[in-house]
Amino acid sequence: MIDIEHLTFTYSAMEEAALKDISLHIPAGQCVLLCGESGCGKTTLTQLINGLIPHYYEGKIAGDVFIDHQNMCDMELSDISKKVGSVFQNPKSQFFCVDTTSEVAFGCENMGLPEPLILQRMQETIDRFNITPLMNRDIFRLSGGEKQKIACASVDTMHPEIYVLDEPTSNLDIDSIEDLKQIIRLWKEQKKTVVIAEHRLYWLRTLCDRVVCLKNGQIILDTSMKKFSLLTEEQRNQMGLRRLEPQRNTFPKKRLISTSKIELKNYFYAYKKEPVLHIPTLSLPVGAIIAVIGHNGAGKSTFTHCLCGLQKSFKGKTQKGGVIYNASQMRRISYLVMQDVNHQLFCDTVFEEVGLGIADNELESKKGVIDELLVKLDLSNVKERHPMSLSGGQKQRVAIAAAILGGKELLVFDEPTSGLDRKRMEETADVIRSIGENKTILIVTHDPDLIVQCCTHVLHLEKGEIKQFYPLESGMEAAFSTFFERD
Repeated sequence: MIDIEHLTFTYSAMEEAALKDISLHIPAGQCVLLCGESGCGKTTLTQLINGLIPHYYEGKIAGDVFIDHQNMCDMELSDISKKVGSVFQNPKSQFFCVDTTSEVAFGCENMGLPEPLILQRMQETIDRFNITPLMNRDIFRLSGGEKQKIACASVDTMHPEIYVLDEPTSNLDIDSIEDLKQIIRLWKEQKKTVVIAEHRLYWLRTLCDRVVCLKNGQIILDTSMKKFSLLTEEQRNQMGLRRLEPQRNTFPKKRLISTSKIELKNYFYAYKKEPVLHIPTLSLPVGAIIAVIGHNGAGKSTFTHCLCGLQKSFKGKTQKGGVIYNASQMRRISYLVMQDVNHQLFCDTVFEEVGLGIADNELESKKGVIDELLVKLDLSNVKERHPMSLSGGQKQRVAIAAAILGGKELLVFDEPTSGLDRKRMEETADVIRSIGENKTILIVTHDPDLIVQCCTHVLHLEKGEIKQFYPLESGMEAAFSTFFERD
């Protein structure tokens, strides 16, 4: 089905090849995991399979890619899309419509299918994906995980022979991951070919037939999932891979938590009269690193936006040290790293971006601090590049660095490790943990590895309300049940 022969690819304006002499055969009906460190070439390989290279991303290509015995370079992108369906790491990058129903129908409409067939395919997909509650919704009002579901559904209605998924679970809760697993199993039963580029491995252990691991643009391992599962954790660690099972008994180094509190009152919010947040009171310890967890649509992002003073018409009160802060004051003392960091990268170089929050008269004296942080986050080799030219994981780390050096009292990170490999996740956790103990940090996350690496507390939200709030050390099993046990 997919044949890649001695493929080398170098992006325009880049000196080093992203892929080097790759040869790979994927037969019809096989489910393949592509893994490896961030920047190893996984996404580039998926873009060769779905035709974005060379039809969208320019560069120098040597070797051949065949889909069903047809050379990709000789095919139109529109013809490739009928054979290959893609789900990207950032689902918003593939949306064309503003409402969910139109988005699910869009691919079939673009193929020129008759309306009765489109409606039939849509209903089949909606039933299989169990997404009836998401229909006729504003796409921009969905959570990250809900957007990912709609992206998967819109591809499913087109009935391609090959499905390519790039970090599909980066923003999904356990229920959504289980739903996605069921869909992939259905594709496998239909003898579809599935290629998944992913850092989080635990959910694929019983799903994928084969594992292909890349490093520095080359294949270093190509084996069955059964043999891959027999590797030691140290062997997987040397390849830059995450654990097959997250570690539950590791706690971050002790962090001094102040007796001071950030007091929240009347944190109520509704979208179009539909309540999405209902928190009468909450006390956040100053200096804590708080994991904000919960299922997709639980109100996590709404809560953090209200806290940072970013939600329009929000009337709740935030008090610290006896002083009540209004929305504009909260915006001055807080910094939010968004789930989609493309919205907050503004400068021409990574170095300038990271130093954006530093006053002009202090910038010269802080250059050493910037360089040191770039080294810690493994960004020093790209500091002169434009931020938008980086991989998703690199962009995430640039935004984190900018937040750390912004001098704010309250830092909020929304899914900071989505798209990060084990090494970069641990580096990010170390940097977050090293932030001054006078800073209060909230991390919205579906990543249990990150929580055990750096968090001190867990705030569990469901349906806009507080389900639990506890120190991590006394509630590890409760935290993990949110990630690995379905309701």
